[in-house]
Amino acid sequence: MNLFQAINNSLDLALSSDPTAIIFGEDVAFGGVFRCTVGLQEKHGKSRVFNTPLCEQGIAGFGIGAATAGATAIAEIQFADYILPAFDQICNEAAKYRYRSGGLYDCGSLTIRAPCSAVGHGALYHSQSPEAFFAHCPGLKVVVPRGPIKAKGLLLSCIRDKNPCLFFEPKILYRSAVEQVPVKEYTMPLSKADVLVEGDDITLVGWGTQVHVLREVCQLAKDQLNVSCELIDLVTILPWDKETIAQSVKKTGRLLIAHEAPLTSGFGAEIAASIQHDCFLNLEAPIERVTGFDTPFPHMFEPFYMPDKWRCFEAVKKLVNY
Repeated sequence: MNLFQAINNSLDLALSSDPTAIIFGEDVAFGGVFRCTVGLQEKHGKSRVFNTPLCEQGIAGFGIGAATAGATAIAEIQFADYILPAFDQICNEAAKYRYRSGGLYDCGSLTIRAPCSAVGHGALYHSQSPEAFFAHCPGLKVVVPRGPIKAKGLLLSCIRDKNPCLFFEPKILYRSAVEQVPVKEYTMPLSKADVLVEGDDITLVGWGTQVHVLREVCQLAKDQLNVSCELIDLVTILPWDKETIAQSVKKTGRLLIAHEAPLTSGFGAEIAASIQHDCFLNLEAPIERVTGFDTPFPHMFEPFYMPDKWRCFEAVKKLVNY
């Protein structure tokens, strides 16, 4: 399966196993712009898979209400760039609902899916990576899969988790990432990073599409510099797995974090601050961040904006030679 087929399979299983599950959003009834919900309305009915008005705030608010009333609510925001009108509902209502009511009310069965990150031609309104905005909000879980196997298991985990979850899907991977995905139902743990490549000289951390870029950087470093890189997929932005990264950095002494979002206050800053605090005496060089720039996401200049393998490789050289 490719990524969108794995998402579709995960949603199908959720609807089949949970009679209270509903899917709603802009254009989901006919399959969605990325085909993630294709065939689900025909199989499960118009009362369980249905379109909403073009109103992200309304989608989030409806999801909170449905989840509070006992449904397993699975909302889709058509592009993560447009999740910001729903920011108030997600951060001030969904994230705080159980806390505010002293446990009387609960919208923990809400999951919000949204395609995110660069796609090659999306320009400023269809390319952004807004995960750091929500990482500042206690009460949410924020997850970014790197491929179809992880996407299916993590999405089912989010749907069944008893906290509101944001599930950001890197849209460039919908068709380009293909894996042998188990057809049966399975879940994967949230808040657990994956060590994908073991190494001794430098730790590379990314999530989503960036994991594939960093995998190429590992090979470049090995071939050209004889440097052994340890590659970690963070998987969950909130709550994030600090222990796995700290353990790696204590071994390697060097850390590079790469993400597509802008540098200032990107989630890499939180990782850098935490690891600097916990691993200060183990570090052999200042922590490096390779990210998008502090500008709106450009259209024709996208190749220069992206934290590609060459920018990351230069940072590896800088770390090793410090």
